[in-house]
Amino acid sequence: MYIGNRWHQHPDRAAFVMAGSGETVTYAELEARSNRFAHLLRAEGLKRLDHYAVFMENNSRYLETNAAGERSGLYYTCINSFLTAEELAYIVDNSESQVLVTSIAKWPVARAALAHCPRLRLCLVVDGGDEVRAAREAGDIGTARVADYAEAVAPFPTTPIADEWLGAAMLYSSGTTGRPKGILRPLPENPPSQPLALFEFLFRLWQAEEGMRYLSPAPLYHSAPQANVGVALRFGGTVVIMEHFEPEAYLALVERHRITHTQLVPTMFARMLKLPEAARRRHDLRSLKIAVHAAAPCPVPVKERMIEWWGPIIHEYYGATEGLGFTACDTPQWLAHRGTVGKVLLGDLHVLDAQRQPLPKGQPGELWFKTASPFTYFNDPERTAATRSADGTMTTVGDVGYLDDDGYLYLTDRSTFMIISGGVNIYPQECENLLITHPQVADAAVFGVPNEDLGEEVKAVVQPLPGVAADLAFEQALIAFCREHLAPMKCPRSVDFTEQLPRLPTGKLYKKALRDTYWAGHASRIV
Repeated sequence: MYIGNRWHQHPDRAAFVMAGSGETVTYAELEARSNRFAHLLRAEGLKRLDHYAVFMENNSRYLETNAAGERSGLYYTCINSFLTAEELAYIVDNSESQVLVTSIAKWPVARAALAHCPRLRLCLVVDGGDEVRAAREAGDIGTARVADYAEAVAPFPTTPIADEWLGAAMLYSSGTTGRPKGILRPLPENPPSQPLALFEFLFRLWQAEEGMRYLSPAPLYHSAPQANVGVALRFGGTVVIMEHFEPEAYLALVERHRITHTQLVPTMFARMLKLPEAARRRHDLRSLKIAVHAAAPCPVPVKERMIEWWGPIIHEYYGATEGLGFTACDTPQWLAHRGTVGKVLLGDLHVLDAQRQPLPKGQPGELWFKTASPFTYFNDPERTAATRSADGTMTTVGDVGYLDDDGYLYLTDRSTFMIISGGVNIYPQECENLLITHPQVADAAVFGVPNEDLGEEVKAVVQPLPGVAADLAFEQALIAFCREHLAPMKCPRSVDFTEQLPRLPTGKLYKKALRDTYWAGHASRIV
């Protein structure tokens, strides 16, 4: 996120613009803001390699909270802004965050979480004002001090801290065992102007250029939008941040700001294609030079229609938040290999069978990378080891696919049952574990089923206890139960009932056969 010397070269250039309000923050203002917050973090005792967290919707303070960490040698954890208090508290505590930045919009959730965050020493609330003062007086907010963000940073200098070091995000990826896990990359003792090698690769992959104009339609807590915004800022570009995605508003912003670069997910493509023809043709999109998509495979018909509409500017890449490796393809390459997610550009890819033996081209197997970007799961050696090969040389996130004769990768399944819904990764074990605790549930399975708009949606199949009516009222009660404890995107959209779930004699749930019945007629179980 830190931008080197470019913001000093163009102090009056807009660093970012909030799409909805039009609020504009220049590079000089972003410099001053991030310096103030960096000084506050040092004053709170955070030294190089310590941790803090950010739990906010897209707003005009978000980027400075990230940039301060990147210039002070800290790990910052951006947390999904739709999580419940219980989920938030787990990540704040697990990440060993000492400071939490939230917003008045998210304050009710953050406030409920504070009592379960014993490591936390300070919670800053953007636009907190009177509500923060009232919370302090009420005294039911745990051991952390609580303050209004602007009031807290105001006394600090706008000049850089004396001991600047490169910092980085430590984002969380959900796990097959149900608890999220922090993805920790080693931080070299570099100055902030010298980014990690992974970002040098991203500069080339996303064709970054001086003064680019980047439109960000996705939540800033996601790894890919966060990385893309950071790339644009490092190149002295202007970032237009949508508070939330809306199809025609997106097209209007491209025209209004003469956007050159953007990144989307396939669901956004699908929603724009569903606009009336007049709405799609109303806006001048000729400024666009490159539109990158990732996070989920794009259905072939959707991508074909997008290329027909936008031309040969659509690029695709595949890579996990862990940064094991990357594949990518441009429009001509994709047209010659429809359905591919690209050729390997970073890392060493191996397609292996269940015994971890190499498979021939054209035959699907689990994807393993000799990783190009080393990482561990924070304070979790067991789950780190579970993703490694026996000799420690290769890593997997559980995707299944194959290579064609030209070396292009195609995804076909996920060995971990991970669900990608609207570009969001969801691991069903967390929801399964919760459903089992319901007093009227004997057993439960959760997995992804096809959804025309989102790619996949969350489905639960439940075995009720004897005597429990498997009806609509029970279905609605189970969905409501899930929503009490989990973020909405993790919860089932629908529940089916069965007299007996298929379990092996060992007790292991045989979920693949169950899930496959919902994918009948689909050539791939990834859409």
